[in-house]
Amino acid sequence: MSPSEILARCDHTLLKQDCTWEQIRALCDEGIAFGCASVCIPPSYVKRAAEYVAGRLPICTVIGFPNGYATTAVKVFEAEDAVRNGAAEIDMVIDLGWVKDGRWEDVLDEMMAVKRACHGKLLKVIIETCLLTQEEKIKLCQLVSLSGAEFIKTSTGFSTGGATREDVDLLRRNVDARVKVKAAGGIATLQDAQDFLDLGADRLGTSRVVKLVKGQQGEGY
Repeated sequence: MSPSEILARCDHTLLKQDCTWEQIRALCDEGIAFGCASVCIPPSYVKRAAEYVAGRLPICTVIGFPNGYATTAVKVFEAEDAVRNGAAEIDMVIDLGWVKDGRWEDVLDEMMAVKRACHGKLLKVIIETCLLTQEEKIKLCQLVSLSGAEFIKTSTGFSTGGATREDVDLLRRNVDARVKVKAAGGIATLQDAQDFLDLGADRLGTSRVVKLVKGQQGEGY
């Protein structure tokens, strides 16, 4: 797969706590220049970024991030606010405590509530695979498939680990065919990106792929 084909599947990401508007604007410029699938940015920058890109690039943001233990009402409000501000894609973290308690109905109800709050925009459900057992991952594949969400996503990138090849393969084999897989966290090389796509990922969440391609092309892109 060519670098441009990989980039077309990347959510070019900047979610550091101290990121500035200047950095977000540069991220948007890169996302447009390199043909990325979206830029994934903090909610507080969504409105300004959406106005800045003016339809040239989808804006993605995060909900209940990174810990997932905000109440459902808060996540619903966050999603609705993000959509009003111009977000085209929403990446929402589930409540991992509910998973550990076996509160599967509550987990599903929350996914469905946030999906409704997206008002037709894409929803990616972050399950934080590094904190889950194999059985929990498979169960969450089933719930995401039922929820109406468009994607299941491996990781926030803020926990104990990111995407692994084994997890991407597992998710692809256990979600419905209509549900897409997003691998995020720990994508350090173009070979990593290629491997995840070959294993069935449809989208990559990464801050590095654009930097890698820029390094190949030189800074005068």
